[in-house]
Amino acid sequence: MVVVVILGLLATVVTVSVTDYLVKGKQTTARNEIALMKNALELYYMEANRYPSNDQGLALLKEKTPKHPNGILQGDLMDPWSNQYLYVYPGLHGTYDIVSLGADGQEGGEGADMDIVSWDLAGEGV
Repeated sequence: MVVVVILGLLATVVTVSVTDYLVKGKQTTARNEIALMKNALELYYMEANRYPSNDQGLALLKEKTPKHPNGILQGDLMDPWSNQYLYVYPGLHGTYDIVSLGADGQEGGEGADMDIVSWDLAGEGV
């Protein structure tokens, strides 16, 4: 019986540790994807002398052109939690804002639910 209890405790500790790593991995992925989107936006600005409007959004960066046959930005525009990245131009915190709303898909939150934002890619808190 004692062995079963010890195994149960070990399983709980391992599950919590693995879940923590998965959350941190998804947050790091979101930061990296937002950084790529920022680079794509700056390239678009250099070529078009403007940023995409809110109506055009980040999808404009995926459009194929003669200069960019695969688009400036490849892949989907979904964050690691399968929510759409939010793009706001002009931004409230910079020229534009890009936001992932985290695991809960709602503004704010802590831990897995924390928003990942373009103006704080170091992840020090909003």
